[in-house]
Amino acid sequence: MKEFYTQISKRLYYTVVLIIIALMVAGMLLSIPHYGELEAGYTLHSVLAIVLSACLLLYPKYENHIFRVVIIIVGSAYFYTIFFLYPETWSTFIFLCLIPAISILFFDSKLFYFSLLINGLSIAVTFCYIVLIDQGSLYPHIKQDVFGNIINFIGSQVLIYFIYRTSNLRIIKQQLYYEQLQNSERLKTTSQLSAAVAHEIRNPLTVVKGFLQLYNEKDTPMSNETKNHFTLMIDELNTAEQVIAQFLSIAKPDKDKIMEIVNVKDVLHSVTDLLKSYGLLHDNTINLSVDEDCYIYANNIEYKQLMINIIKNAIEASKIGDSVLVTAKRKKHFVEMKVADHGFGMSEVEVKSLGTPFYSLKSNGTGLGLMICYHITEKYNGTIDFQSSKGEGTTVTIRFPLKKS
Repeated sequence: MKEFYTQISKRLYYTVVLIIIALMVAGMLLSIPHYGELEAGYTLHSVLAIVLSACLLLYPKYENHIFRVVIIIVGSAYFYTIFFLYPETWSTFIFLCLIPAISILFFDSKLFYFSLLINGLSIAVTFCYIVLIDQGSLYPHIKQDVFGNIINFIGSQVLIYFIYRTSNLRIIKQQLYYEQLQNSERLKTTSQLSAAVAHEIRNPLTVVKGFLQLYNEKDTPMSNETKNHFTLMIDELNTAEQVIAQFLSIAKPDKDKIMEIVNVKDVLHSVTDLLKSYGLLHDNTINLSVDEDCYIYANNIEYKQLMINIIKNAIEASKIGDSVLVTAKRKKHFVEMKVADHGFGMSEVEVKSLGTPFYSLKSNGTGLGLMICYHITEKYNGTIDFQSSKGEGTTVTIRFPLKKS
C-alpha cells in the first residue's frame, strides 16, 4: 500500500475518508427517529461507525495485514448492521454486494478472497433468515423474488472478481515492466560508466604491472620477502584487470559478436566438464540432464560465459558434499534451462538486488558477473529468474527463444 500512497497524495485519501465519515454521520442523524424503538441497535450502529471512522483515519500510520483485516471485518459488520436495523431502506442490500470491493483497494489477494468468502457465508445466512424466520414481513422486496436476488448477488460477486482479476494482472505487468526498466537502467548506467573510465584506469595499471614484472624477473639480488611483495602486487593488479575486463565486456559494442545456432546440449556438456574439477574442490558434483534438439540463436561464447557464471555461482553457494542439478528442456517456443543448488539460499530482498553493480553476497565478489548474465539474456530476448529461500537453496531459470535446427 505504500506504493499506492506514492501515486496519490494522503491529502486526497483523507478527503475521501472524511466524505465517507460525513455520510456515516448523516446516516446516524437520519436514524435518530428510530432511537426510541431501537436503542440497542442505534448504539451498535453508532459504535461501529466510530470504530470504522477511526480505522480509516489511522490506517496510513499502521499499514499492515492485521489492520486491513480489521477494516474489512468492521466494515462488513457496519453494513450488515444497517441492513438489519433499517429494513425499509432496500438500497442497503447493494452495500452488502459491494463489501469485497473494499479489499481491492489494499492490493492484497489473500484479503480479497477472505472478504469474498466471508461475504458469501454472511449473505447465505441472511437469505436463510429472511426466508425461514422473517418470511418477508420486513424484507418483502427480497422474499418476493429470492432466486432473482440470489442471482443478482452472485452476478455482483462475479463482476467484482473480474474487476479485481483485471486490475491485479495489470499491476503485475506494471511491476514486471518496472523491474525490467530498472535492469535496463542499471545496464545503461554501468555501460556509460565503463566506457568513461575503464580504459583510463587500464592504461596506468598496464604500465605499473609491466615495470613490476620487469623488476621481478631481473637477476638483481633481491630477498625472498621482496619478491613475494612484487608477486603479491602483480596478482592484485591482475585482479583489477579482470574487474575492468568485466566492465568492458558490458560497455563495448556487440557488432563483432557472431550470431549462430547454439546446441545447448553440447555447450552444457562442455561447461559442466570444465567446472567438474572446480566442484570437486569442495566435494560438489554436477548432475546434467538435457533434452535432445535444444537449439537457440545466440553467440556461442557469450552463452557459454553465461552458463559458466551461473553454474559456478551455484557450486560456490552449495554446502560441502551437495550436488548441483543442471537441466535443459524444450517448452513450446523456448528452451528452459535450470540450475538448482541446495545451498544457504537468499532472502527476497537479496534476490531483488541481484544484478546491481558491486552488489555481491561473496566476500570477494564484485556483482559484475551476474550483471553480465542479465545483459546477455536480455540481448538475446531471453529471461533469467531467481527463486530462492533461506536454508533451502536457489533455482535459476533461464529461457531463450527456441531455434529450430
